[in-house]
Amino acid sequence: MAAPDILELRDIRKSYAGKAAVDGVSFRVRRNEIVGLLGPNGAGKTTTINMILGVLEPDSGSVAVEGLDLARKRRRAMARTNFAAVYAQLPGNLTVAQNLRVFGLIYGVPRLSQRIDEVIAEFDLARFRDTRCGVLSSGEQTRVCLAKAMLNRPSLLLLDEPTASLDPATARDIRAKIRDFAAASPAGVLWTSHNMHEVAEVCHRVLFLSKGRILLEGDPQTLPAAHGRDNLEDLFIAVARESLRGAA
Repeated sequence: MAAPDILELRDIRKSYAGKAAVDGVSFRVRRNEIVGLLGPNGAGKTTTINMILGVLEPDSGSVAVEGLDLARKRRRAMARTNFAAVYAQLPGNLTVAQNLRVFGLIYGVPRLSQRIDEVIAEFDLARFRDTRCGVLSSGEQTRVCLAKAMLNRPSLLLLDEPTASLDPATARDIRAKIRDFAAASPAGVLWTSHNMHEVAEVCHRVLFLSKGRILLEGDPQTLPAAHGRDNLEDLFIAVARESLRGAA
């Protein structure tokens, strides 16, 4: 029997004050796949991610992580998931090592001390090990958040603008680490970004959200030409403009 997809959303919907933020979204993330979730501000990306994380409950539809229905088996599903975003910083009064230990205990990471040493080395954080996260630069904090996100070797890794605060060289290294992670482990990655050059480089497949619905889906290398655009950035701008016209 084939293993289930890493992530499966079936017709999820979420409304606020009678207005649909996510309106019947369905998609999958397969093993060893990096999927880009794209769209202008207000398209429904963050609401979708929050439903995948169990922060929000869909009004209808279902979310499953490795075949585990989030509504019925949330604890087991979340144990296989992790998340990093520029707006979700770690407690600033704790050191890098303390933050990693706290979250490692929450996730029940085996051989935790060893695993902390591994992610600290992987994300070049050794010199900040005993530094409080609150005094780190935004780029350094982003690297700590990514180290936290990799602690439990997640099956599903959710990344919301993961390189937004990083310098170009560090961002390139992080992209390479995420690609290697997806290729070498039985995991999948859902990646949101407004950097279309990055998305085209990293993602195997992209989904364009507009007004809470998936408008386009396909290979980021071939999708623009299929819609008469020169590149992914031009296609993104076209989708954003259409979304704004519809909201006017």
